[in-house]
Amino acid sequence: MKEPIICFGQQPCGFFPKRFLVSKFATAKRLQQEIGGKVVFFLHDSDHDFRETRTVLRHRKTDEPFEFNFSFENQIQRKHSPLYLKRVVREWHELTARQMTGYLDRPTLASFSSVVAPNVADFCLEMYEQMGLLEGIQVVRSSDPEFRRDACSVSDYFVDVPYQGEIVRARLKGEKLILFKGGDVSIELPPTEFGKEHISPSRDTRFLWMQSVVGCTHYVCGLGEKGYMNMDEAPDVNFVIRDIIDRSDEAYVG
Repeated sequence: MKEPIICFGQQPCGFFPKRFLVSKFATAKRLQQEIGGKVVFFLHDSDHDFRETRTVLRHRKTDEPFEFNFSFENQIQRKHSPLYLKRVVREWHELTARQMTGYLDRPTLASFSSVVAPNVADFCLEMYEQMGLLEGIQVVRSSDPEFRRDACSVSDYFVDVPYQGEIVRARLKGEKLILFKGGDVSIELPPTEFGKEHISPSRDTRFLWMQSVVGCTHYVCGLGEKGYMNMDEAPDVNFVIRDIIDRSDEAYVG
């Protein structure tokens, strides 16, 4: 019998994780207690959408929600660089720590202030680790060049390529690298040589790409994932819907 491998995936989703991600952590660990095996967190830090890291906190006195997010050095990095290459601005870190005094207790604020990370994905991961969420969990990152080289080939994917002094995540359409600027506007980038270590999958090819390396026996789904994943493509995997949690899009601070 194969040892159970319980996996769940998520982009870095806030410097304090959204509550739906915490629900995935809890569901996976509960399942591990029931059947044994190991838990793998597939961190899709190749995603480029800066909206993924929006962090909604509630004021400790008024309970009013407020949205925080990282700031970026330039618009190209903000819109098009993958999360593992969006650089953390030091001034943002210091300013945000001051702004959050009404939203966090002192120990939690101190933890936030102590994080030292060069990029958005590392910052989020270090914060999750400080919160104890990663204890006993193996983290696998979609940005890892070795992981990318080991993964199966997919037909629909993005490529990390240089553009105006930054690395951007461009979509491959036919033989063209396309950068979407918003709405119906896009630009074609110059042809660039690339290998598997520069490739990350689209939403629809992500699971099989991940599974070709992780080989999970159980996968904890979010409610959104359930809507678009083709579970018939992986008949040997047991798909488990994450536990329900209230205010799922707001941040969890412990």
